[in-house]
Amino acid sequence: MDDNCVIHECSVALLLIDVINDLEFDEGEKLVEYAIPMARNIARLKLEAKKRGIPCLYVNDNFGQWQSDFKHLVARCVSNGVRGAPIARELVPQQDDYFVLKPRHSGFFQTPLDLLLQSLQTKKLILCGLTTDSCVLFTANDGYLRDFEIFVPADCCASVAKHRHIDALGQMRRTLKANTTASLQIDFEQLFRKKILMKGRDHNK
Repeated sequence: MDDNCVIHECSVALLLIDVINDLEFDEGEKLVEYAIPMARNIARLKLEAKKRGIPCLYVNDNFGQWQSDFKHLVARCVSNGVRGAPIARELVPQQDDYFVLKPRHSGFFQTPLDLLLQSLQTKKLILCGLTTDSCVLFTANDGYLRDFEIFVPADCCASVAKHRHIDALGQMRRTLKANTTASLQIDFEQLFRKKILMKGRDHNK
């Protein structure tokens, strides 16, 4: 591997959770409605993060495909006729991105994510992806237990129903001290300092 493609240290990391997803499951059709605008917002946020040297980590379910790998998963999810293809195509990983395959809801459970974040010397996590009330929530919980500062931009995650999305964001604000302000309101200059200031009220609060 070319070492020039590896970001070795950053206090902030962007986690894209289960965005490479065929959505071929019950309620997947409902989720597409919310996931497509979410993907556009994540793509914009990812671009801004990369400009500032923030590493982007794809933390993705392996969907029980124990004999597969991430490249195969990406290729399948961007294929024509796959329900989740519009989201996967919007967020195709780049060469310098990291990826971690997870077997369960939390990105930390039985994965090397914690070790990778330690290697990057990361202290703050920006969590995006699917779904707000499941894998994003579980990953945020485990991140908080490991003393990471948690950010979950409200417009960069989605659930199959709006009320489930809003309820999960509220729970993360209350129990994890998560910042759930919209992605356009993130002040990256403040983010690299000790504390981040919210520039406006969370529109989903």
